[in-house]
Amino acid sequence: MERLRSDAAEIFYEIRGNGPPVVLLHPFPCDHEFWHPVAAALDSRYRLILPDLRGHGDSEIGEGPALMRKHAGDVARVLDAAGVGKAAFIGCSIGGYILFEFWRRFRPRMTSLVLCDTRPQADTTEARANRLKAADTVLEQGTEPFIEAMIPKLMGRTTVAARPDLVDGARAMMRKMSAEDISQVQRGMAERPDSVADLKTIDVPTLIAIGEEDVLATVADGELMRQNIAGSQLKVIPKAGHYAPWEQPELVGPLLRQFLDDVALK
Repeated sequence: MERLRSDAAEIFYEIRGNGPPVVLLHPFPCDHEFWHPVAAALDSRYRLILPDLRGHGDSEIGEGPALMRKHAGDVARVLDAAGVGKAAFIGCSIGGYILFEFWRRFRPRMTSLVLCDTRPQADTTEARANRLKAADTVLEQGTEPFIEAMIPKLMGRTTVAARPDLVDGARAMMRKMSAEDISQVQRGMAERPDSVADLKTIDVPTLIAIGEEDVLATVADGELMRQNIAGSQLKVIPKAGHYAPWEQPELVGPLLRQFLDDVALK
């Protein structure tokens, strides 16, 4: 693992493989290991840059809420440290929220985009209130009740029923976050701007992948993005929820590889 200082936070990241750079941003509340199951389909041709997002894994939370602009700045600094000017970007869940912000701030650095199990809308008033309540509750009750409540929302019903090993692996990643980390990341997501209007400005090759059983970023959310991002394509991942790349790597890995290969040939 490499490390760098980004404002008040130390950010860790892994680099594996050689070739054109691809940045993979994992979902909340896990870490870069989320991408390891699909990395084998990619790192024979691509240089994968896998950060632990601010407040996740080994990366520090810094001061105050983990706002999208902070995350985007962290990613830009990781690119600088890795000597990368432009890259393909893949983001899942909060990783997608960060990529919307990265597009607004650093769009010349993006050559292509994969939006996986994410949505462009800001939180509704109710969702924001619930997120802020959860941010307070985790400080009072600790991380275990929060993690256990999140599992059925993050993992598809098929995975929960049939793949306890994948559930346990995700749970192990989640447990690396402290209550303070979870609270400040939640507060940052509650403050994220709405990105629907930005969709029509995205003019790089874009793939959208949504788990068929995702209850947080639905297929309808994926269709909204497909309709508004010119030339984009939507793929629905069967028997997968919000963590589709983790749940179905044998499907998502080749899908990502094919997309990246096709873009490289254009």
